[in-house]
Amino acid sequence: MSGSASVRIRVATTADEPALRALIPRSAHALSAGFYSDDERDAAITYVFGVDSQIIRDGTYFVAERDGVLCGCGGWSQRRTLYGGDQHKTIEDPLLDPAHDAARIRAFFVAPEYARQGIGGLLMRACAAAAHDAGFRALELMATLPGVPLYEAYGFVAVEQVAELAPNRVRIRFVRMSRGLVGREI
Repeated sequence: MSGSASVRIRVATTADEPALRALIPRSAHALSAGFYSDDERDAAITYVFGVDSQIIRDGTYFVAERDGVLCGCGGWSQRRTLYGGDQHKTIEDPLLDPAHDAARIRAFFVAPEYARQGIGGLLMRACAAAAHDAGFRALELMATLPGVPLYEAYGFVAVEQVAELAPNRVRIRFVRMSRGLVGREI
């Protein structure tokens, strides 16, 4: 069945981590083709993309399932980290103040065989509603190049172009984006 009608969004648990560790690099490799060079994709998968176990423990990371199969993931965070999995963090990850800070939209990945079927949108709506319910009135994210069109479709605007130098000396390009959050709907 195509489309997002039969997709269920639920909060991720630590039991999902093995499936997420398999999905994230597969998604990043396939869906980044044409946007990043092979070296950039490999560096991003090795040094940046991955499971952020803190936001899973916080209960702010979601998985999308169709017929019991994990087909996508993405979340929001009330923590300072803007992007990257556990291997990317080097400092504490303090909580943000919803009165002054933007909630972070984090780690959206869709299995290649489920791409462009509305799963990213379902995840985005779940994240926006949860962030709004937690008191946040703005959202911020660090987009991959293939993610920019999705985020623009949901009202995000580019704030700055970023190039991170990975430990293997490969530059990985990202786009920092933001938008306001007036209500639960995005």
